[in-house]
Amino acid sequence: MKLQITHETTYRYDAPILGLVQSLRLTPSVFEGQRVADWTVTVDGGHRGSAFRDGAGDWIESWSVRGPVSEVTVSIHGRIETRDTAGVLRGHRETINPLAYLRDTPLSAPDAALRDLAAGVAGEDALDLSHRLSAEISDAILYRPGVTESRTTAAEALALGEGVSGPYPCADRPCAGAGLPARYVSGYLHSNIDGAPHDAAHAWAEIHTGSLGWVGFDAANRCCPDDRYVRLGSGYDAADAAPIVGRTVGQGAERLDIRVAVEEMDQ
Repeated sequence: MKLQITHETTYRYDAPILGLVQSLRLTPSVFEGQRVADWTVTVDGGHRGSAFRDGAGDWIESWSVRGPVSEVTVSIHGRIETRDTAGVLRGHRETINPLAYLRDTPLSAPDAALRDLAAGVAGEDALDLSHRLSAEISDAILYRPGVTESRTTAAEALALGEGVSGPYPCADRPCAGAGLPARYVSGYLHSNIDGAPHDAAHAWAEIHTGSLGWVGFDAANRCCPDDRYVRLGSGYDAADAAPIVGRTVGQGAERLDIRVAVEEMDQ
């Protein structure tokens, strides 16, 4: 599938800030499931700093903006070709040992309810267990926008029984309880069958299944990522995998506006 993506994030401040530093994880991953035709990341009034590929295989670049400034826009424009790999992250180079993803974070730490959920699921092998755990999360948490946010913990999402894509990968932390490394993945999803542009920032989980490696699971949509998905990066939780992380110098209160559109191009 050939997709065109536009992603604009605008920060507005009620008083001019003195400066801004950002770390961006906004370049598509390199693996067999996607090939970038062109991709541009810009920051209005910004100066591009260092860029590198981290141990998880994600491309990270730093930007800075000198103030005073009352508005900053981060823009992504790109075209990418994707193909269905049945959720398998094949051909992705990284150096972090999968066992590192068994660790808990403040957002992903399980409570008794999450541990009970994991203990109640069994599978014939790691892949089967991963599918069953993802299905259990789908049944336990109803997809409903506006109920949760990126800072909602896995335990809170399960207790609420509803939320959006953000909590779903965190809620897959029962995999860690079952001895399966799991991580949070950020990206885009083309979900309109008519090909019209639409808001499509999305997140899902990847679980390491042994010899098959990392496999994606989107509990919100009850499927594995296919050619409708564009992978950007991963982390231990939503905060660690955030596409944009920044720090400002100044006292102005911040307001955030995000616009994401994914459009299928003519084949």
